[in-house]
Amino acid sequence: MRRILLALAMICVAFLPSASFGHALDPGYLDLTSLGSDRWRVTWRVPDVGGRPMPLAVRLPQTCSQETSPPPHFDGRGWTTGWIADCPDGLAGGEIRIEGLEQTNTDTLVRFELQPGRTQVKRLTAAETAFTVPADASVMEILGSYIGLGVTHILEGVDHLLFVFALLLLVPDRRRLIWTVTAFTLAHSITLAAATTGLLKIPSPPVEAVIALSIVFLAYELTLPPERRDSLTLRFPWLVSFGFGLVHGLGFAGALREIGLPDGDIPLAMFSFNVGVELGQLLFIAAVLIIGGAVKLLYPRIKLHTVLMSRVASYGIGSVAAFWVIERIAAF
Repeated sequence: MRRILLALAMICVAFLPSASFGHALDPGYLDLTSLGSDRWRVTWRVPDVGGRPMPLAVRLPQTCSQETSPPPHFDGRGWTTGWIADCPDGLAGGEIRIEGLEQTNTDTLVRFELQPGRTQVKRLTAAETAFTVPADASVMEILGSYIGLGVTHILEGVDHLLFVFALLLLVPDRRRLIWTVTAFTLAHSITLAAATTGLLKIPSPPVEAVIALSIVFLAYELTLPPERRDSLTLRFPWLVSFGFGLVHGLGFAGALREIGLPDGDIPLAMFSFNVGVELGQLLFIAAVLIIGGAVKLLYPRIKLHTVLMSRVASYGIGSVAAFWVIERIAAF
């Protein structure tokens, strides 16, 4: 199985959509901040596609009127504009729609306040491009939105997935792999909660650079034969994954802070987001193992030079991660 995983590593590295980004196509983002007196400040951000804004448009409830929005400006990853909307009947009970979303493979996060300081979040997708603004978010709505956001974040986070993939290559024993992944889960859950609640405050750029550096470390270990690998990594891989998991949790927390948490339901939203991250991570691991098993079943006589494949896979993963390290340090 380890040989199959190494072959998959080569394929994944060869077909990475872009080595320049740790995450895939960003979602759209609509923020409606209440200014009181039935007025909202609207911030609208869409992904960049070939140097142009993705063709998406916001449709607020019919009773809302809005100022003419200025042309969007490019912030390095997406296109942002904003305006003030007047909604005499408020937002509750009205429909918010993202036109053109059904023709994309991305989603849009809608963050809105019915009154100042009362935040709610809704995730729209190609299958669900509109929603009726509720007077108050139900438990199931919070669970559904934040679990979906967690799954999306981890599956679009190429850097996080590459780290998990490197763990799969480094720890071939299933039992030890379970403990290693569990330690990673526990660690990032701790720092996710601490950073999101404000108990731990660390700037995002260094965190992103260390996340990339953690992948470089695993890639370097993969270049070595087992007898020459770091004794701590070899004997206690769960301890290494726990340490790096603390850093990855800070990265997850940064994403969650950008999304925002619903006032009064912060623990539930944080728990739901973490569950979504874990579901996405497990889906990825299951997919890799299933593909590996299928290849082994279809080609039982396949023979791959383990050392050669390990070197190629590790250098490929390490090269991409090293590029991220340089890019993210340069962004300081």
